[in-house]
Amino acid sequence: MAARLKEVYKADVAPQLMKKFSYKSVMQIPRLEKIVINVTTGEIRDNSKALDAIISDLKQITGQAPVVCKARKSVANFKLREGMDIGAKVTLRGDRMYEFLDRFFNLALPRVRDFRGINPNSFDGRGNYSIGIKEQLIFPEIEYDKIDKVRGMDISIITTANTDEEGRELLSLLGAPFAK
Repeated sequence: MAARLKEVYKADVAPQLMKKFSYKSVMQIPRLEKIVINVTTGEIRDNSKALDAIISDLKQITGQAPVVCKARKSVANFKLREGMDIGAKVTLRGDRMYEFLDRFFNLALPRVRDFRGINPNSFDGRGNYSIGIKEQLIFPEIEYDKIDKVRGMDISIITTANTDEEGRELLSLLGAPFAK
């Protein structure tokens, strides 16, 4: 499955980008660098099993072991101390990244309620795209009966593109369902 999207990039996407933006070298063509999936919650402070649930969900969704994130600063208003566990993240590269992106665009996003496409304006100015998901249930790997609480996640797609226009074109050629 991952090989399919990777081959599509090499055969179709790269030549189209080279032609559209008239690059002089193939090294200028934007490509995917990594995908970072991040889940944080304040619930971990009171319920230590919440972190285990987050880790198991991320492991099922990505097929890779997540890293536990700790608080960098103490914040009294959030009852947060430096070094406390606050969430988990996974960084995907290579074949796992392409496989996840393929499943995300073609299986998970269409399962979102009232889905009309993803926001084409969520780029950061340097060609990277971020999207927030409200519930982990959109991924087919997660079984509805086995979750304790619905949690959201942030997904950041990091590219080597220099502008938002290049990044948007790269993702749309890879199959991103942008809203019209």
